[in-house]
Amino acid sequence: MRAIQVKEYVKRPEDLAITTVPDPTPSPDEYLIAIHCTATNFFDLLQIQGKYQHQPSLPWISGSEFSGAVLQTPSSLPNNLPPKYAIGAKVFGASQGGYATKIAVKEDRLRPVPKGWSFFDAAGLFVTAPTGYAALVTRAHIKKGDYVLIHAAAGGVGLAAVQIAKAFGATVIATAGTQHKLNIAKSYGADHGIIYKDPTWPDQVKLLTPQGRGVDIVFDPVGLIAPSIKCTAFNGRLLVIGFAGGEIEKIAMNRVLLKNISLLGLHWGAYASLQPETVEEVWRGLFELMEGGNFRGTCFTDREFVGLE
Repeated sequence: MRAIQVKEYVKRPEDLAITTVPDPTPSPDEYLIAIHCTATNFFDLLQIQGKYQHQPSLPWISGSEFSGAVLQTPSSLPNNLPPKYAIGAKVFGASQGGYATKIAVKEDRLRPVPKGWSFFDAAGLFVTAPTGYAALVTRAHIKKGDYVLIHAAAGGVGLAAVQIAKAFGATVIATAGTQHKLNIAKSYGADHGIIYKDPTWPDQVKLLTPQGRGVDIVFDPVGLIAPSIKCTAFNGRLLVIGFAGGEIEKIAMNRVLLKNISLLGLHWGAYASLQPETVEEVWRGLFELMEGGNFRGTCFTDREFVGLE
């Protein structure tokens, strides 16, 4: 098969090379999937540079999120359960090795492509969508009427969060680095947009909230918790999603006390082993949103890439 194999760490995606490698050999409890579409995430960039918290032993195939069709089903599943997905079934998922034409993957890393969705629509769902849902719903208990500040709102996780917040009746204030990105966030439902290169953005956020009280929830995959506290309401909840900005912040905890706010971390990947029942709750909620037309794939169409090359 064709794949983007990492034999040594690189500085940028342009340094990667496509090669021919043997097809994966599924273990008895794995599916073999023909990949039709694959997604790109910030952690993919970190991983090829050797900077991610989960680094496979070299050489390895890069990429994670994908969508495709089942080529082969498991021959032996725990408790002699039958496979959920038949040969030919359309699925999406995530596992190490998404930048390839085939992948072997366990059943818990797959979900069925939603009815009416294309492979293109579903390719970027498996990591970004549940991250947004678990953060806003499971951790922050979002409710109708909340004001929600979403940083990097035009990214995959950000666009998922925008749609989930709107589906729960919140007012969404999106931030991004350019007007073009803000336009994308608004096309997914964001009510307001602010470019956070302007140092006055916390003040601008407060002006958009009732009586200038600040937002109820902050969704932060960038590393902007400290300045976001300035525009967070009393009793607010700040979600620590990631550090795409490159630096891990140090927070003055007296500010947390004085504003009576909560700092909430989210390690979505840990739920599978530590709290698997929550994983199923999150996916049930997401499929309800998708089936109700309140959530769509986070696909960028500025440029189209066909094939691994």
